[in-house]
Amino acid sequence: MSSHVLYVPSTNLIGRGCLQQAGPYLKQLQFTKALLVTDKGLMSNGIVAKVVKLLEENDIGYMVYDEVKPNPTVANCLNGLQVFRENNCDSIVSVGGGSPQDAAKAIGLLATNDGDLKSFEGVGKTIHKSVPIAAINTTAGTSSEYTINYVITDEERQVKMVMVDKNSLAAISINDPELMTAKPKDLTAATGMDALTHAIEAIVTPGAYKVTDAAALAAVEIIFEYLPLAVQDGENIEAREQMVFAMFLAGVAFNNAGLGFVHAMAHQLGGVYDLPHGVCNAMLLPIVERENAQRDPSKFPRIAKAIGMKTEGKTAIACAEEVIEAIKQLSGIVGIPSNLSELGVTDVDVEKLAQFALVDACAAGNPFQPTKEEVIAMYQEIL
Repeated sequence: MSSHVLYVPSTNLIGRGCLQQAGPYLKQLQFTKALLVTDKGLMSNGIVAKVVKLLEENDIGYMVYDEVKPNPTVANCLNGLQVFRENNCDSIVSVGGGSPQDAAKAIGLLATNDGDLKSFEGVGKTIHKSVPIAAINTTAGTSSEYTINYVITDEERQVKMVMVDKNSLAAISINDPELMTAKPKDLTAATGMDALTHAIEAIVTPGAYKVTDAAALAAVEIIFEYLPLAVQDGENIEAREQMVFAMFLAGVAFNNAGLGFVHAMAHQLGGVYDLPHGVCNAMLLPIVERENAQRDPSKFPRIAKAIGMKTEGKTAIACAEEVIEAIKQLSGIVGIPSNLSELGVTDVDVEKLAQFALVDACAAGNPFQPTKEEVIAMYQEIL
């Protein structure tokens, strides 16, 4: 029997109002002066103000760095590191979805490790643990606030660098659905489909085992039920909270089982064309899983059952076909674009994208390794 390592932060606050419980934990972690890593949008909508109030009430100093881009770049992170050092910060409070969370991890590791950020690309490339990070999440999708994965765009190569590093793990994650209400429909849809992609890739990957399967299958069930409700009514706190639970479960799954070619391909679209990660995942998910199912459909009956389908008397491949159709229908219901041209991208270098996807850190987790020609063909389906 093989053993497994399960990576999650030591403390995870989750559920309505949990932000208000965070103060004592931050003091216990000895946060004295934090770099608050976020973006302009969260500065303007009042969410950062809530976090600032929390810090002030607990006598924790802070310096705001709100320049994080939707797809954070190397320069973005280096600028944040400069602010961290110039203000003698000892910790980081990240506020936002995947972009601020990823940037915070990069800054936290740069603060404790020698070397260029590009040298961190890949698996386990740093020596020292990051400075303590309190990761306050504001979207139900990426799971970056408590996983060991982060993605930074190398603007020179136009490549999304995937880093998988236990040293990037936050000291505490905070998932309060009250910070997620009133989010735009398209953001809710994209992040929700990102969580679904995490769950399904974590089930299909050969790295899956019983613990990750249990978490991922529960996430699939919740997402199919509650994502349309969260998109339809952004103030539906029950739907928001359920999506937080689903995102958390999907993150536990992929953080410890791995991902696959959906992410390997989506990363390239984000790196080259600066497209929303969740939207790219949603467009590619049924295409890649169709190819996976043709090689090995054995995992799909369980996914079908989690969605609520009847599987008795059906072959595994029939279940897979129904799952793939259900994914397409869910994408349509929540308003995901069906192709890249709807996002304004028409001149696509699929050969370049395929070359990058084949060496992406997530590619190895896929059930089969496609050829370059097969990857090109999959990209062409979303043009």
